[in-house]
Amino acid sequence: MDEIRNPFAPGAGSQPPELAGRGEIIRDADIALQRALRGRHAQSLMLLGLRGTGKTVLLNRFEELAISHDMQSSFIEAPDDSSLEELLYPRMHQVLRKLSLVESAKEQAFKAMRGLRSFASAFKIKIGDVSIAVDPAAGVADSGSLEQDLTEMFVLIGQAAQAAGTGWVLLIDEVQYLSDRELPAVIVAMHRLNQLNLPVVFFGAGLPQLAALSGNAKSYAERLFNFSTIGPLDADAARMAVQQPIEEEEESIESDALDRILLETSGYPYFLQEWAYQSWNAADESPISLDDVKEAAANAERRLDDSFFRVRLDRLTPKERDYAIAMARLGQGPYRSADVAEQLGESVQSLGPRRAQIISKGMIYSPAHGDVDFTVPTFDAFLRRVYPEE
Repeated sequence: MDEIRNPFAPGAGSQPPELAGRGEIIRDADIALQRALRGRHAQSLMLLGLRGTGKTVLLNRFEELAISHDMQSSFIEAPDDSSLEELLYPRMHQVLRKLSLVESAKEQAFKAMRGLRSFASAFKIKIGDVSIAVDPAAGVADSGSLEQDLTEMFVLIGQAAQAAGTGWVLLIDEVQYLSDRELPAVIVAMHRLNQLNLPVVFFGAGLPQLAALSGNAKSYAERLFNFSTIGPLDADAARMAVQQPIEEEEESIESDALDRILLETSGYPYFLQEWAYQSWNAADESPISLDDVKEAAANAERRLDDSFFRVRLDRLTPKERDYAIAMARLGQGPYRSADVAEQLGESVQSLGPRRAQIISKGMIYSPAHGDVDFTVPTFDAFLRRVYPEE
């Protein structure tokens, strides 16, 4: 069929044609935004899940909702090579410039701009093309303590947004990559904003270990955030995610072909997009048949291997790769760390640093004490396929 009309969009964070099965969480996010605009408490939201479950897609949808309510928004991805303050600085500056155009918020926005200038100096942020034509405010957001100064900046922005009759939405993807000083700072800042009932909402997304990391950072995080697990779609939602976009293009898919796609993908949104995309392209005409899906299998698996699995495998050192392969050869996870150690012929203690490093790279996580599992669905099957036992 016409590849130009193919409705599916496999890719990291790409918006699928149908956000099936996510209606309730989208509704919760929308309620939080509207409550914030009305000056009422709005619980921030943390999305937890494996790779390929659509967390980034949901964050993008939340930002669209914020924009539809005329709120200011800032979206960042937490990296492992830049500081949080460096990432936030230009976003905070952009928000304050927009708020300064609102007559009722000019004074508060100017005050926040002065604070931001102090913030940049305190953390030696390279301003580059982003310049602030105001003098720094002595004693405001300039202590050098990220917890204290970030809190002051968030409060200043919240006050300016409130004066403008709007709100600010901060969205951070890959929150688990925030450092031991950055995550607590965000939590403390949001806690203070809630206490002051300012119109600022935080939406974050990360791997399953994020809930524990947040709790370890600040004990009240579990009350501050609504932690929502984003998993594979159930059968009905997965079916809708494939079938509805096809029907909207006035085409169809046979039921056994659809069943095969659901079986091969286990309901994971990223996999559904790839298999549906390749199946559409393999079909000469509507309806898409089981034979079309079988023909598409090689392309779907190759694309997933190259763009989803291998790019993550390439981040590991040879020793770390050996650890991951040892996990996969034990079958399907989760895995006992002791069993992995036995597979490698080493002690659990000696493998501790290696295990911690792989966790820090976001490749594995610990679902329970003494257990490990992959953060990428079906990664074990990929490794067994690429590294078969001799």
